[in-house]
Amino acid sequence: MLLIPIFSSSQDLETGCLEATSQAELNVNNVRTTILGAGDMWWDLDNAKYEIPKIPLDVDSISRRHSMFAGALWIGGLDEQGNLKVAAMTYRQDGNDFWPGPLNADISSDQYGTTDSVTCDYFDRHWSIYKSDIIMYKEYLDCVNDEDCDAEAIFSGYVVPEAILSWPGDRTNIDGTYEYLAPFTDNNNNGTYDLGIDYPEYNLEGNANCSNENTLFGDQSIWWVFNDNGNIHSESGSESAIGLEIQAQAFAFATANPINNMTFYNYKLINRSSEPLVETYFGQWVDPDLGEYQDDYVGCDVGLGLGYCYNGDSNDEGVSGYNYDSEDPPPAIGVDFFRGPLADVGDGIDNDRDGVIDEEGEQIIMS
Repeated sequence: MLLIPIFSSSQDLETGCLEATSQAELNVNNVRTTILGAGDMWWDLDNAKYEIPKIPLDVDSISRRHSMFAGALWIGGLDEQGNLKVAAMTYRQDGNDFWPGPLNADISSDQYGTTDSVTCDYFDRHWSIYKSDIIMYKEYLDCVNDEDCDAEAIFSGYVVPEAILSWPGDRTNIDGTYEYLAPFTDNNNNGTYDLGIDYPEYNLEGNANCSNENTLFGDQSIWWVFNDNGNIHSESGSESAIGLEIQAQAFAFATANPINNMTFYNYKLINRSSEPLVETYFGQWVDPDLGEYQDDYVGCDVGLGLGYCYNGDSNDEGVSGYNYDSEDPPPAIGVDFFRGPLADVGDGIDNDRDGVIDEEGEQIIMS
C-alpha cells in the first residue's frame, strides 16, 4: 500500500489539467463537512467547513461552529537516483499538486501513467451515494427482473439516483483496461459497469473490513479519484510528479453512539510509474480551528497513534456564536490512522508497539 513509485515527466502548466473545482458535502450524521477534489477537504477555499454539531440548514443561526479549517494528503520520498519527490497540498496559495481523475493503467501503452485535460475535466466531480440508495435500487432491480413483480406499481415514481446512473465503475473508456475503478458489484463478471445489472458495491451483509478494496463504507459515501501527474507541482515545488493515482472515499455512519460524531477517509494509492519511491512518508496535514482558533493547542498520543487539538483554557473565547464558549469544558477533536502502512518484512522492529516483532501484517503506526 505504501510502495509509491514515481513517474518522471510533468505536464506543462498551459497544456495540462486545470485545478479541481468540485465540492461535495458529507452530512449523514452529526457532522457537516465539505470534501474538495484535489486531495484537500474541510473547507470551501475560503471558510472552515467542518460543522459539529450540525445545525439544520433551514435554521437561521449564526452559531454554526466548526472544529477543522482544512486538511490534505502529504506524500514524499526518494526515487532510485535519490531525488526528492513530493505531492502535497495546503491552502492552494501557490497552486496545486493534485488533479482530478485517474491515470492511464495500460502498462503496454506509452501513455501509461499519464492523463489529459479531457479526462481531468470529466472527473472533476464527486459521486455521493447512500447505503439506502443501493438497498432500494437492488430491490427495484430484483422486482424488474421478476416476471411476477409489478415494478411499475410497486416502485411508482421511483427515480434512480444520478450517482448510480453515472457511477465510474470501470475504466474501459479511459484506457481500454478492465481494471476496476469505483467499487461496484459486477453481477455478470464482465469487468464493466452495466447499468440495470450492476450497482455500486456496499457490503450489505456487514462482514467487510477496512482491507476490502472493492467496497463502499458507511451510511453515506463520497467517492472521487485524483492524481499528481496532471500538471506541474506548483504547490510543493517538487520538480516532477510522483505518478500517483489516488482513489478516495469519505464516509460516515449515522449512529446513536460516538461514531455519530466521526468522519472517515479511505485512500487507495496506486503505482502508475516504472520505478519505486523509497523511504516514503505520508500523512494527513491537518489545520484544526476548534471554534476560536487563537486559544487552540495541539499534541499527539503516540501509543494511540492519535493527533489531537484541544482548547488551551476552559473558555473558548472569540466571536460569539462561532466558538464553543457555551460548552464546559470545550470539546476536543482527534485524527487517527486506523489502518496505516505495512511495516517492512523482517525489519526486527516492533513497529506497532504491541510487544510482537515482525508479525504478519504488522503496521507502522504514528512514527
